[in-house]
Amino acid sequence: MAETLRKAIRDIPDYPKPGVVFKDITTVLQKPDLFRRAVDHMAAPYLDLKEKVDMVLGIEARGFIFAGALAVRLGTGLVPVRKAGKLPWKTHQVSYALEYGEDTLEMHMDALPEKARVLIVDDLLATGGTVGAVLKLIQAAGGTALGATFLVELEFLQGRNKLSPLPVSSVVRY
Repeated sequence: MAETLRKAIRDIPDYPKPGVVFKDITTVLQKPDLFRRAVDHMAAPYLDLKEKVDMVLGIEARGFIFAGALAVRLGTGLVPVRKAGKLPWKTHQVSYALEYGEDTLEMHMDALPEKARVLIVDDLLATGGTVGAVLKLIQAAGGTALGATFLVELEFLQGRNKLSPLPVSSVVRY
């Protein structure tokens, strides 16, 4: 199945900047069967955990697509993590370094129930910097991350290592 998804993902060279090969997942989303299979594979490691997932946390923007579907599949609520200034209420916020600057993420202060067990969802794992920032947001809200799941992982960037000991799963690896 991973190979079918890999073949469906389109490479866009030199986007968003020269030297980067963007992994375009819209080609998976356009095919209901592939989209469903991707969601099923992303959810599978978290269906029968001893500690049930309480909330699915989706990272802006493509992470929202998978997070919503996973929340329905796992029977949980959904928490959006957005860039600064996009959420309408009081937020926890964390700034983090990017290879080309800094960014800030926010989550509503009341987004997680006390001691919530959280599954982090995004479309792609690269360096792990964004998920590292999200882990700080979860901690600030009093939650615990049970794991993180991705459709695509760029293994050569070693983001999984940066997130250790957090359990990380991905469907397609490059």
